[in-house]
Amino acid sequence: MNEQKTIAIYVDADACPVKAEIYRVAERYGVKVYVVANAFMAIPRDPMIERVIVSDGFDAADDWIAERVSRGDVVVTADIPLASRCVKAGADAISPTGRAFTEASIGNTLATRNLMDELRSAGQITGGPRPFSPKDRSSFLSALDLAIVRLKRAGFAV
Repeated sequence: MNEQKTIAIYVDADACPVKAEIYRVAERYGVKVYVVANAFMAIPRDPMIERVIVSDGFDAADDWIAERVSRGDVVVTADIPLASRCVKAGADAISPTGRAFTEASIGNTLATRNLMDELRSAGQITGGPRPFSPKDRSSFLSALDLAIVRLKRAGFAV
């Protein structure tokens, strides 16, 4: 018997502003969610939502996620280097603002991130990202829903 890979959502949960939305979408589709953080975090009591607490080592949550994802998984992260690792592994990666990271876009996105990091380090740029907005939340919901629908159409199970 050939068993289908099931869709799973991996959440880089530290400072993720859309966890409640992820839980709602996952419940609607019956998709497993891994909430990965380096500290205890409250999650809904649901067998399809699993809390994963990693060490507080540098990039421990990123490493845990990147080592497990493959085609058929969705990763929610604002961390561009993690998104790059996940896309290279074949997973779909989405930012909390709804931006889908793809093979075509991740190189430029990573280069821009590194340039901005260098400019911030040099004191050239002092501001951070714009505040999270209701439009971002809506864009995220659409992007996550679309990613799951595409994976289902591609033959992945829920």
